[in-house]
Amino acid sequence: MLDNLILGFQTALTLENVLWCAVGVVLGTVIGLLPGLGSTTGVAVLLPLTFVMEPVTALIMLAGIYYGAQYGGTITSVLISTPGEAASVVTTLDGYQMAKRGRAGAALAISAIGSFIAAIISLALLMALAPPLASIALEFQPVEMFAIMILGLVIVVTFQGGALVRGGLMAALGLLVATVGIFPGTGSTQRFTFDNVNLLSGIPFVEVMIGIFALGEVLYQIRVGAAKPIRARFKDMVIKRKDITDSMPAILRGSGIGFLLGMLPGAGSTLASFMSYGIERRVSKNKANFGKGAIEGVASPESANNAAANANFVPTLALGIPGGATTAVLLGAFTIFGIQPGPQLFETQPELVWGLLVSFFIGNVLLLVLNLPLAPVFAQMLRIPYGYLYPIILLTSLVGAYSVGNNMFSVWLVLIFGVLGYLMKELDLPLAPFVLGLVLGPLFEKALVQTSAIGQGDLGVVFQSPIAVGVLLLAVVMVLLPRLIGMARGALRRRKEQALVG
Repeated sequence: MLDNLILGFQTALTLENVLWCAVGVVLGTVIGLLPGLGSTTGVAVLLPLTFVMEPVTALIMLAGIYYGAQYGGTITSVLISTPGEAASVVTTLDGYQMAKRGRAGAALAISAIGSFIAAIISLALLMALAPPLASIALEFQPVEMFAIMILGLVIVVTFQGGALVRGGLMAALGLLVATVGIFPGTGSTQRFTFDNVNLLSGIPFVEVMIGIFALGEVLYQIRVGAAKPIRARFKDMVIKRKDITDSMPAILRGSGIGFLLGMLPGAGSTLASFMSYGIERRVSKNKANFGKGAIEGVASPESANNAAANANFVPTLALGIPGGATTAVLLGAFTIFGIQPGPQLFETQPELVWGLLVSFFIGNVLLLVLNLPLAPVFAQMLRIPYGYLYPIILLTSLVGAYSVGNNMFSVWLVLIFGVLGYLMKELDLPLAPFVLGLVLGPLFEKALVQTSAIGQGDLGVVFQSPIAVGVLLLAVVMVLLPRLIGMARGALRRRKEQALVG
């Protein structure tokens, strides 16, 4: 282990590799800032530029783009409620509220600190346990993934505390929107496409995200009257020691949850950030402030996001199975360079593997050094009068949407879902369950179809898997436990009242 680490540092700390790692994280941050791009698109677009590089240098730069984009998406989530990355959607719930209260700098700083700590924890686990963890991840077949999807939906529906009905309806709406396109069970049956070829591949998540969050927020603010620009003092935008102390348990929990989910093929950073937020809201002593600007609501999903991004490399490197969309593109880069990921990769090409893993640490140090001092500077954007800021948001959103599909259909989708997002805000409907329903829809349906096929039409096959049964029991506990605790507290209160009367 020690010899491998020394080899990794010798590889990653060459001037050329450090330089390209820095280029990657800076490019990733910029890409994450732009709605509609994200890490997957950024890595895919810039991949041809790496063909003239050495394989290890190219992969270090591409990986830097990957985790740099995670932080870039956080900046717009906090400042203008426009997530640049799908995994940054949850950060808007509390990060944007902190920004409205003049604490944007603290929100951005804790996201950088949380991401860095999560990176260190997840990298230590990745280096020590990648091969055995990969074999554990292989145990999660369609039946187990079906149970995981159910657990994810349950956790997000229960975001809303007592408003379970609204949360459930919004999650169902997200799942319904996700069914548009070709039915995966047949590969030919069209659903809700209305003979429009643009809908054959489904409704793209990016366009929905831009519409719901960016355009919806702008329309809502115009209707209620734009708030005055935030005039917080510079020192008010700097993170305090108490913020770090309050956030540390959330960072550690988010790191663990993110790593566990990130190593499952297909689960990805988005599910990890949602589940981490949902669990944190349940265990936190500060439950009442969640959704209103709780700093733990930023620290937990951002830590999970980064930990999951690193854990995605467990199945990618050890099994040759992509952990998510971006690692699927990176897997293509491995193939282009003539490298075959799999169990033997750690033995046949240790210099490449350990140099790449150590570069994650270097890249996250660079991100912390660059972004922590700049957090209050980024927060100064909120001083711009909203009359100037809203047109910039609209222009960036529409251009970003057009760049995704290179057609006007994407722009129309943004406008349609922008109106829907505005209506949701007007009616005080929760956005998080809808978004995760949309994200999990294809994964949920794929796991459902495969589970049904394994059981020859009998979904009872789920109960033959100990792992799936354990996950489903956890989902039941997540639903029933708060109610049982509430009933117990009510009974205890009534006993005390009767005792006082008696």
